[in-house]
Formats: sequence, C-alpha cells, structure tokens
Amino acid sequence: MGNGTKKPDLMWSYLIHLGYNMWREKDAVKTIEYVNASDVLILHKPTWDEIIEQMPSSCINTVIIDLGEGVKYESHPEIAVEGSWSVEQLRAELKKMRDLGLNPIPKLNFSATHDEWLGDYARCVSSKKYYEVCRDLINEVIDIFDTPDFFHIGMDEETMNHQRYHNYVVIRQGDYWWKDLYFCVDTIEKKRVRAWVWYDNIWNNPAEYVKKMPKSVLQSNWFYGEFNRRDGNNETYINAYLKLDEHGFEQVPTGSNWSYPGNFPETVAFAMDNLNPERLKGFMQTPWKPTVKERKLRHLEAIELMNEGYAIYEEKLKVK
Repeated sequence: MGNGTKKPDLMWSYLIHLGYNMWREKDAVKTIEYVNASDVLILHKPTWDEIIEQMPSSCINTVIIDLGEGVKYESHPEIAVEGSWSVEQLRAELKKMRDLGLNPIPKLNFSATHDEWLGDYARCVSSKKYYEVCRDLINEVIDIFDTPDFFHIGMDEETMNHQRYHNYVVIRQGDYWWKDLYFCVDTIEKKRVRAWVWYDNIWNNPAEYVKKMPKSVLQSNWFYGEFNRRDGNNETYINAYLKLDEHGFEQVPTGSNWSYPGNFPETVAFAMDNLNPERLKGFMQTPWKPTVKERKLRHLEAIELMNEGYAIYEEKLKVK
C-alpha cells in the first residue's frame, strides 16, 4: 500500500512496546535477553521513530502501545524508570501518529504474570491500594489518549508455569481473576471506552469463560505457530477462535513473527475462511521484541508480513 492509500475499515493493528518491564524481576533467573526488568527504559527512540514512520505506507491503521513503566504518570510518578517519557512527550507522539493516519490505543497489562512494570504495586494485587492505583492509571491514560476507542488490559498467562522463573509468584484463583477483570472493565467503561483483553484464559476454562466474560469486551485470542500443524496444544489454541465466534464475541485475531514468520498471513487466511465477518473487527501483529536497534529488523519484518496478510485479505474479499 502506498502513501495516500485509503486505510481499510478493519483494524490492522501493531503492538509496539514503550515500556518493557512486563515479565520477571531484574534479579530473577535470566534465560532470554530483555525479559528481566530494568531500571532504565528499554527503548531506542530513533528505532521507535523509524518503525512508526514505516506504518503509513503499510496496511497498518492502529498502533497498540504497551505503556508499562514507560511513562512518568502524574498520578503515580514512582512507577517510572530512568528514561520514561513525560506525559507531554507521550501526547506529542500520539499527535504524530494521528497526523500519520494511525489510531493509537493504550495497553496496560494487569495480569499478575506481566505486571512487573507496576513496581511495588505488583506485590499487592487485589488489595484496596491495588484498586486505587489501577483506577488512577486507567483514568489518567484514557485522558492522555483523549478517550481512545479501546483500552487493552492484557490479563494473559496468569499460571504457575508462566511464573516459574519469577521470584514473587501471584496467581489469582477462584473468582479473584474475574473480580479484578470486572473492576478494570468497569473503570474503563465508565469513561466511555471499550475494554480489550487477551483470550488465553479460555484454553483451560472454556465453559466458565464464555459464561462470565462480558460481550462488551473485545477479545484477542492468539496463536503463533503453523495452522497446518494441529499437534500438541495447537488444536486448542486455534479452535479458540472458533469458540469465540460460536458464542458471539467480537474479536481481533492475533499473530506474530516471534517464532514462525508465516503466522500472521496464515492467521488472516484462517479468519477469513472461518469467522463471521460481522464479529471480525481486525487483526493484530505482535513481534514481542523491545523497540531497540538490535531488534529493528524483526519489527520491519513484522510490518511486511502484515502487508502479506492484507493481500490475502483482499484476495479473499474478491472471492466472497
């Protein structure tokens, strides 16, 4: 797609990280580069600029910004690290994106597996103080983004397996995960914004999930492998797209070049062949790499793979 090309009606969204303290404590076991938290923002601004500036000539029309510790929030400046952006700097970036024809969407992950960005508040999940901080941050971010269309709250991978290398393990059981999800959703909806979540909680609790999840919440299941390989847990992950559709949820299927480059184009093809177009709200690409120079090529590859997916989308529209 060239400059000036009309953007598609569906969301073609790209997840980019401002903050990256989403996994383990800085002194936890190190097994993968950049997974451990840092006291310095893991971001290279020229790389950020280059990635954003590539988007207008692609199919991308939506940018989901994983904020985390990357902002000096006025309500809770103690969350910031060295290099975190001021609110004024973030607002300037949002204006730049909008001027480029991109719709910025905020993301704060409130999963207990991915909340190291919260600092000390990650140690008081489900407490009165926790709710106060979450409410403050959600309200402030919505104001910074001038009431965005959506607010992604994560809520994924809250399991023992996903926290096996953490020093401090928190897993909400019983109704606590639901209670906290409802709190975040209610806070967001009171500001006339729509909440958005990761959908993997359904993999192990499908009946409970479809019963308890509000239809107002936009869903993103994710699968990063090959669609023609149904071994292991792949069948469960892929079929989750169908289950969402069957139960009337609106969704944004999510792909990645994290492990298999062909995944995003295959995600588009699968969705176009199998999902109700009235409930298919778009697609998301998630490279899961920090916005640093060493990972720039992975980001640029991810954008190009989105274009390949968009070409598949257009071809399948012609057939329909």
